[in-house]
Amino acid sequence: MTINIKNISRLVCRLTCAVALIGASACSNDFIDIRPESSTTTDLLYQTDGDFRDAITAVYTALQTQYDDFWIFADVPGEDVTQEVVKNDPWYFADVFAMQDNTPVLATTWSNYYVAITRANLVLHHIQNIDAQSLPQRDRHIGESRFLRALAYFDLVRIFGAVPKVTTPLTTEEAYNLPREAAENVYRDVIIPDLLDAAERLPTAYGGADVGRATSGAAKALLGRVYLTIHDFAKAEQILGEVTTLGYALLPNYDDLFDYTKDEHHSEYIFDIEYEEGMGNQGSVFTHRFMPNSSAMADHYGIRGGELAETFSPTPALRALFEPEDKRRNVTVGTTGGFTNSQGDFVRLPAATSQNYTLKYVTSVNLVGDSRANWKVIRYADVLLMYAEALNENGKTPEAIEQLNLVRHRAGVQPVATGNRDEARELIYRERRLELSFEGHRWFDLVRTGRAFETLQPLGMQSFMTLFPVPLSQVQIINNPAIFPQNPGYN
Repeated sequence: MTINIKNISRLVCRLTCAVALIGASACSNDFIDIRPESSTTTDLLYQTDGDFRDAITAVYTALQTQYDDFWIFADVPGEDVTQEVVKNDPWYFADVFAMQDNTPVLATTWSNYYVAITRANLVLHHIQNIDAQSLPQRDRHIGESRFLRALAYFDLVRIFGAVPKVTTPLTTEEAYNLPREAAENVYRDVIIPDLLDAAERLPTAYGGADVGRATSGAAKALLGRVYLTIHDFAKAEQILGEVTTLGYALLPNYDDLFDYTKDEHHSEYIFDIEYEEGMGNQGSVFTHRFMPNSSAMADHYGIRGGELAETFSPTPALRALFEPEDKRRNVTVGTTGGFTNSQGDFVRLPAATSQNYTLKYVTSVNLVGDSRANWKVIRYADVLLMYAEALNENGKTPEAIEQLNLVRHRAGVQPVATGNRDEARELIYRERRLELSFEGHRWFDLVRTGRAFETLQPLGMQSFMTLFPVPLSQVQIINNPAIFPQNPGYN
């Protein structure tokens, strides 16, 4: 189930900034009579709780579009996934560290995030003069907008580094003179204040069609990840400790996290990018894109990978890291080179297909690219492992190991024991790798812990490649290297 995005109509779509900041609002036909664009103003679109709720839905839809490709940046450059078949597409370039500044996915990624940011900015701009008496859900609208803006900026600075900092609607002239802002300033001035404010304003839970929207727990959990990223371990420990008191709990069965016939909004759920099948363009691409293109797979799982698109193949080395009794292994990495059918026979995959695959996104799908499988941005096991990391870095290794072993217990493996902070650090890093494979963490974990170059140099990484190149189109539009330079190494 997803946020209620049925019948979303884009009422306003205007280019507001040369760096692809597109102003847009989306409103549901259930709440608003659509007026001709020639006879409406944006002020008329932002008046009631329903107006603002639907406008914020447009922010979610922008992120929904972007997260179809998020894995290209978040997982593919890491060592646990490879591109076995197609060798001339963006995910292959990310895999072998050959991404060029004119690779199209860079421009669409930049644009998608700034669409989300601009839509959030429009909500915050129009809501500032409306009081709570006439808008009962005012706090919630502000909190959601700031949470989503923070998420977009967090992804942007992790992918590109310095980016334009935009918190209000801009004129085109202003946009042409907007510099790239250092990542630390974006953290200080936007991401952290947005999440702190969102944590105070957002509700702890929703009901009905609003299930899936951001909560105060999601804001706190994301803030904990931000603090880990900037190495503020004291604040990370404090905020992540709060999240552990909010009623979240690990699901008893790891496989249930990836059973899409069940409710995805369970005790371990904190925040997903939500998708839904059968609603036009609201489904995700993961189920088909990550499967081998084999009739044998189609016969067994009911899913066949897309021609020339099968990708995201787990490495045999990752599978070998799992202990034999680890309950996470088989859903994370499908049996190498095939699968065991219902009769217990091993069925080999054709040599021309990807030999390895993950089952984390497998579900029944009627149309290609229309899967109900969500992208898990934050779940409770991630919080426990982040909390363990913060505790350990703050010299509280025994408490850190307790959190780590909660995750290991659910996986069916033996607890670990150490009082050595360095040993515990490596154990926590390893557990994140096993628990959260193919969920958008590995590359960013390597970068934030300073291990990316050492780990990935044998695969072609150069030292400057902890950031991706800024899209060439943006550099050319601004055409002023003094305020808008390309990232070092990509000139």
